[in-house]
Amino acid sequence: MEANHATETSTLLLIDDDPNLVLLVKDYLELRGYIVITAKNGRDALKVLEKDIPKLIICDVMMPEMDGYAFVKKVRENPQTNWLPILFLSAKGQIQDRVAGLSKGADVYMVKPFEPDELVAQIEASLNQASRMRQMQGPNVGSAVSVHVPFDVELTPTEQRVIQMVAKGMANREIAESLSVSQRTVESHVSNMLGKTGLHNRTELARWAIEQRMI
Repeated sequence: MEANHATETSTLLLIDDDPNLVLLVKDYLELRGYIVITAKNGRDALKVLEKDIPKLIICDVMMPEMDGYAFVKKVRENPQTNWLPILFLSAKGQIQDRVAGLSKGADVYMVKPFEPDELVAQIEASLNQASRMRQMQGPNVGSAVSVHVPFDVELTPTEQRVIQMVAKGMANREIAESLSVSQRTVESHVSNMLGKTGLHNRTELARWAIEQRMI
């Protein structure tokens, strides 16, 4: 499977000033087959990028010396790194925080605390999307691009509620509990929306929902 291939070959850069979170996430991802490099803030992470280019960056937002926003700006300005998928982890979960994170260059915005399996799913989806983009457009493609969806897409009222929750970073299990339906029903709605929009994953659905001000 493509996702398994990604975990066998992918080096990730994890940036966070919380040593306990770094230890837990690093151990979990390494058990899933990833190679994980760590840094405690954006400034240290830039030094890492001078020597090693990972396949994806996982970054906290609020950090000393250089926060996530300043770090991502540097990454996007560098032609050697501007294509890298970036996943923000943050304790700040308001919609304005999510919008700020995505608009400043992150591809995914997840709120702490998060489900480890959801983190892995987002990583795999981002890696696969980046791989497809490089194959189609070359290796220097920036990953912080707007998604393109047909203008005449119509969502049912339930699909609109589901995509709003997806954009808020809720896992399928949480959405199912909120709507009092099965997780399989939520997965079906997500699959239907992917088919209607031509998008590839929940990350792209979330970005589209935010760009279209559905939330």
